Amino acid sequence: MRCGGLTLPLPGAISGPPGTSGLSAFSKVFNMTGTTRSSGGLDDRRKRLLFRCWHRGTREMDLILGQFADAEIGTLTDAELDELEGLIELNDHDLYAAVSGADTLPAAFKGGLFERVKTYGHQGGAA
Repeated sequence: MRCGGLTLPLPGAISGPPGTSGLSAFSKVFNMTGTTRSSGGLDDRRKRLLFRCWHRGTREMDLILGQFADAEIGTLTDAELDELEGLIELNDHDLYAAVSGADTLPAAFKGGLFERVKTYGHQGGAA
């Protein structure tokens, strides 16, 4: 806003404190990473899986696997962690096609854990 040759800050302007990134102003609006879970209290394997689920390469799979990991990572059994490690090694496009029902996964991945992950995709995680 200009007033007599001076530029005054607008009361609703989006800016951070001097010396900070402009993106910090958005931190009050939404979380940039999407994750809602702290990795505090998790063992190293679970921390690594949580991170990898949120950093897939495609935003759709970040949201599906990330939301699943946020909700379930603390309670997964060792066998389920093995399954999740296998799932995250799959190509994002193939995995998303299987989650959306457009394609199928190899038999080794069908079943319990994949079906649970798939529910996060159908709950709007990729919308």
